[in-house]
Amino acid sequence: MRFLFLVAATFFLYNTGCTQNTPNAPQINQDKVVGGPCEGCEAIYESPVPFTKLHSTDTLPDINEKGPQLLIHGTVFKNDGRTPASDVVLYIYHTDQKGIYPKKGNETGWAKRHGYIRGWAKTGPDGHYSFYTLKPAPYPGGSIAAHIHIIIKEPGKTPYWIDEYLFDNDPLLRAGQRSQAQNKGGSGILHLVKKGNLLIGQRDIILGKNIEHY
Repeated sequence: MRFLFLVAATFFLYNTGCTQNTPNAPQINQDKVVGGPCEGCEAIYESPVPFTKLHSTDTLPDINEKGPQLLIHGTVFKNDGRTPASDVVLYIYHTDQKGIYPKKGNETGWAKRHGYIRGWAKTGPDGHYSFYTLKPAPYPGGSIAAHIHIIIKEPGKTPYWIDEYLFDNDPLLRAGQRSQAQNKGGSGILHLVKKGNLLIGQRDIILGKNIEHY
């Protein structure tokens, strides 16, 4: 009996301890599974601060490096396309000015693949979000258009991919790529406007649009 009690106590402490050390960890069997295969989606839980402390605006670590400064902003709407959605977490990551996902050497988790140029934001009651960063370069070789990956986590649902941010004036963004876009969350193609030294692109997002099992 004493042995069983110790085993049960150890199991309890282990599990509660893990939860306390990972404040953004998902609650098992609580979220509805949506979207298709989503390799790397769990990276959204690697935010350096708990989701409860995220703001609607984030500045990525590359902002002071050399390159074209970029502001991406927009409103996240519920599935009806009209109602602003609050408490939605957005995770983005992208390449540097050489077209690679740069590392500093101390990365853990998905940062080993996504690099250090990544950020998190969470919408407020108005559904607004914004990211300040540098416009990424395409992969070396110049066969794939420059892009920014984005993952969404809304309350009550598992994280899922939506269409990457792409740039309308990118010569690598060919007609075939435009026509084959899945428009998950709505179109991800940004038309950039320059104001001073800042490139600005707006993308509104509709939760669940063209998302499997939503």
